[in-house]
Amino acid sequence: MPIVLIIAEQQPDGHLRKATFNAIAAGKQLAEKAGGELHIALVGKDPAKVADELKATGAKAVHVGAAPELEHYLAETYAPALAALATDIKADYVGMASTAQGKDLMPRLAARLKAAMATDVMGFNGSGADVTFTRPMWAGNVFAEVKLTTPVKVFSLRATEFSAAAGSQGAAEVKTFTPKVEASKTKYVDFKEVKSARPELTEARVVVSGGRGTKGDFKEIEALADELGAAVGASRAVCDAGWVPNDLQVGQTGKVVAPALYIAAGISGAIQHLAGMKSSKTIVAINKDPEAPIFQVADYGIVADLFKVLPELRSELAKLK
Repeated sequence: MPIVLIIAEQQPDGHLRKATFNAIAAGKQLAEKAGGELHIALVGKDPAKVADELKATGAKAVHVGAAPELEHYLAETYAPALAALATDIKADYVGMASTAQGKDLMPRLAARLKAAMATDVMGFNGSGADVTFTRPMWAGNVFAEVKLTTPVKVFSLRATEFSAAAGSQGAAEVKTFTPKVEASKTKYVDFKEVKSARPELTEARVVVSGGRGTKGDFKEIEALADELGAAVGASRAVCDAGWVPNDLQVGQTGKVVAPALYIAAGISGAIQHLAGMKSSKTIVAINKDPEAPIFQVADYGIVADLFKVLPELRSELAKLK
């Protein structure tokens, strides 16, 4: 029976990253199509503290490996440990969410397993040994069906395309293992986290993004975001200009988001930006240019000056509250 192994990710504060539960849901879909079973892997210094959160997500087994050397994430230490586990349990598929850590780790894991890899997977088709992976190409303008032909298949998942796994699907067996630890030429020094009272950009239900039309003034963008309890995003042009930090960038080379509501203010809608947000459930675009490409993907469009529209929108929201 094929085994689908999904790698869980812990945040620096020790909690599981939310994208892990989206990846588990995707892994369950793949296991059903392949006629196999779902397994989850979790490694760290003391991962047993959060392993219980994974037990009720519908997996057959949760493999937990602890080692002092795995206290902080480094691809050079995590890759050999997880590759050895995948080999030991004879995993046929190994996947993880396309987070910063997933994008860093999975190619190394694929190399160690001599496996073909599909990135940013959005869905699965076929059944049994003929399962294919759906992934975007050309900034999301083309969707390819990819079949991996190596014995082990590695993939990263676009978490926003899958609903999070529910936590009431039976109790998985928790299995402990001793991770294979190799000496690393890289040393963990420090982690400087960007802290914000607003929601995490990739996990927020509402995102308010600003583009070049803000002319560097994000006060109205931030004010509306605070009114809605939303995260703040930005186009690449804004980040490249140094108007806002790079961690707010939404797009092909930034973060991919799919909130329930995405408000794009002063964003023209370059293809690279659309690739990072056009899966949003509802898109509202505000731009002075009626020919702006953003209107082609928007559910609602307002051709007007964002500095006039956003204050009025906040005023109406205040009245509703």
